[in-house]
Amino acid sequence: MDEDTRYEAVRSRDARFDGAFFFAVETTGIYCRPSCPAVTPKRPHVRFFATAAAAQGAGFRACRRCRPDAVPGSADWDVRADVVGRAMRLIGDGVVDREGVAGLAARLGYSPRQVQRQLTAELGAGPVALARARRAHTARMLLQTTGLPVTEIAFASGFASVRQFNDTIRAVYAATPSQVRAAAPKDGRSSRTPAPSAGIPLRLAHRGPYQARHVFDLLQDEAVAGVEEVAGAPGRRTYRRTLRLPYGTGIAAVQERPGTARTAPGTHPGGWLDARLHLTDLRDLSTAVQRLRRLFDLDADPYAVDERLGADPRLAPLVAARPGLRSPGAADPEEAALRALTGRSEAERLVQRYGKLLDAPCGSLTHLFPEPAALAAAEPDTAPGRLAAALADGTVRLDAGADRDGAEQALLALPGLDARTAAAVRIRALGDPDVAPPGVHTPDSWRPWRSYALHHLRAAGELEFR
Repeated sequence: MDEDTRYEAVRSRDARFDGAFFFAVETTGIYCRPSCPAVTPKRPHVRFFATAAAAQGAGFRACRRCRPDAVPGSADWDVRADVVGRAMRLIGDGVVDREGVAGLAARLGYSPRQVQRQLTAELGAGPVALARARRAHTARMLLQTTGLPVTEIAFASGFASVRQFNDTIRAVYAATPSQVRAAAPKDGRSSRTPAPSAGIPLRLAHRGPYQARHVFDLLQDEAVAGVEEVAGAPGRRTYRRTLRLPYGTGIAAVQERPGTARTAPGTHPGGWLDARLHLTDLRDLSTAVQRLRRLFDLDADPYAVDERLGADPRLAPLVAARPGLRSPGAADPEEAALRALTGRSEAERLVQRYGKLLDAPCGSLTHLFPEPAALAAAEPDTAPGRLAAALADGTVRLDAGADRDGAEQALLALPGLDARTAAAVRIRALGDPDVAPPGVHTPDSWRPWRSYALHHLRAAGELEFR
């Protein structure tokens, strides 16, 4: 998109581009999402940015009306396999907060200077600024949805000090933390939770229509006892699962919302899934949110997917019947790979034998899925054990910044793992939007959304795949 096209999107308040770019108004010093309901500024006063971090770095403050930091992430980062796309996925997973820029660069196989240069050149912000914007959003979420003390929120958000936290909140939101808390939207939601034991309520935003039924059907069919459960009647189901996170463990609950058939641009700007997180360490909040977003494919661009696939005669009626169909990913890529190899019943056996018991079981959720190192030591001569060993020693990497082609090659080098399983791992564990399992004909006209085409065929009963 050139800048004139971006301005037209702003002028028409087109929510399809929320998160794809941001605009700032020089006369007010504020940056917004394209769909902001405020009066459209004059073109000479508008500047465009690829990320919220770039707008913040240029001295602009987040709009209090449209909350541009809360939009769905750019779909580009899930599609792209280059270093910038991989870096953005890793930053979203919290790698910079935990390991610094050096750790990010090491995972990407570049020097810190090269990573800084590439991100700044394309996005207008380096990894530190991008991570800072992510921390600010986490802080606002905690301020406005929990009753936690400000000091606890500062460190839970990933800030190194309360002073750094205060300075960032003032710079990004032009308000003190107390003022941000007082400005929490009065939208009918329940009052702020008084403590982390009550869980943190969240709204996981998405753009465009969202076929929740298909996603929840898939999760219910695959649910591994002890680690996952889906309860309730269709249309009102709740998916719950345990999470292994960098600093502790968690339990996530996500509620189903009915889908919609509205597809015309502007008729369905987006929505959200209600969720609640129970965490043993609040520093894991933003990482847990990002992993749920990948699991539910909430950063996808359904307009781009439906436009391409809807032009195909075979897929057109399927797309019309299920606009906004998603391609679910995984909350834990290593777990997803092992489950793709073993199937559901064997995965349940592994959980019961080698999964770690939760300190406080919650209903039917009793275990974490086995860690690769533990499984590799327990069953070294089995196919799951060999895959687990490769995951544990880094021979196979499936983290948010993994190289997808390299991961597939490493998987195929393992005995007992075939091309169909590797394709399933690419779709679910690596979130690759453009995968075709061997033996399934997928025309080039479906690229780069072949994974979504498979889900359309599966939903229509025309194809079975893991």
